[in-house]
Amino acid sequence: MDSNQLNEFLQIPLHATVGTTRADGSPQLSPVWYIYENGLFYISITKNTAKYRNLQRDPRISLCIDGGREDLRTVMVSGTVEIIEKGDPRQRPIQGRLIQHYIADPTAAKQYAEESADWESILLIVTPWKVITQNFQESSKS
Repeated sequence: MDSNQLNEFLQIPLHATVGTTRADGSPQLSPVWYIYENGLFYISITKNTAKYRNLQRDPRISLCIDGGREDLRTVMVSGTVEIIEKGDPRQRPIQGRLIQHYIADPTAAKQYAEESADWESILLIVTPWKVITQNFQESSKS
């Protein structure tokens, strides 16, 4: 995919599978919501997760965003993460955009935001150092 195709694909509200490294070196995988803006990935998680503990110890992260059965595109990302703790002024507006990205109905998005306001939310800012794209849709058209 070229950069325009990549950006267009990453605007679709798909789940990303996040890979982190456990203390014993084995992989830990989790599906997450994300938004992609200006070359960075933004992910919201909660503090009580294995992902959070793993990333505190080792800031390396992998993401795989797959278009699914009907959309034969995939993006795989390796990078490092900056952990933004609750209360940081950058957190709230980005989490609002994340919710709106996945919950199209404004009333439902607002309700979800209100219900999740007390969670121990952590914002992850992923800076990619390697991005691999696959687009099998192009080959399936011929």
